Parts: sequence; C-alpha cells; structure tokens
Amino acid sequence: QVQLVESGGGLVQAGGSLRLSCAASGRTFFSRYVMGWFRQAPGKEREFVARISWSTGSTYYADSVKGRFTISRDNAENTVYLQMNSLKPEDTAVYYCAAAVVGQIKYDYWGQGTQVTVSS
Repeated sequence: QVQLVESGGGLVQAGGSLRLSCAASGRTFFSRYVMGWFRQAPGKEREFVARISWSTGSTYYADSVKGRFTISRDNAENTVYLQMNSLKPEDTAVYYCAAAVVGQIKYDYWGQGTQVTVSS
C-alpha cells in the first residue's frame, strides 16, 4: 500500500504563488510509480493537472497550466511537489495527489486533497 499526505494549500491573491507537497510512504519501490496531480473545482469534474515519473523525472502538463505550474520530485524524501505560479481565480479547486503503477491508466492511491483558493 502507498500512503499519500498532502500539504501547502491555502488562500492567495491572483498572480501569486503556492507550493503543494505530497509525501509518499509505504513498503514498495517508488520507481514503479507515476505520480499525478489532479484538481476539482466547484460544480466541475475532476481534471488532470500534471504527472511525473519517479524513476526518470519525465513530466507532462495539462494545457491550462503549462508555463505556470511545475511538478517535481525528491526521490530521497519520497515527496512530490507542485509549484504554482501566476495563479488565476480559475485555478481555485481542491487539489489531489495520486499514484499509478507504471504502465497502468488507473491511479490506485489518492491523498486527502488540499484546498487552493485564488482571489481576484
């Protein structure tokens, strides 16, 4: 099993920045996983934000956040980060960290979610 604990959410003005953290733990080899960030805004479906490979560090971003958000990982600390810059009110959502086994589509493990609110 993989446990994910998120932190870093909060209230910020438009144009500001926040850094989300996702600490992963469990008796497993994290090189087998891809880590992703998702978000869900009020009245909308959950959407993909970004993902990163533990082993290679390769990344992929949703078009809506390209150039503004950066996903990264610290393998020694088993922690994934989402640096969010130039935040917009439409970025307001609950942000979730998730883990998927390499080669699988479904994310099997999820964090509790952390609220990000961007005021205009």
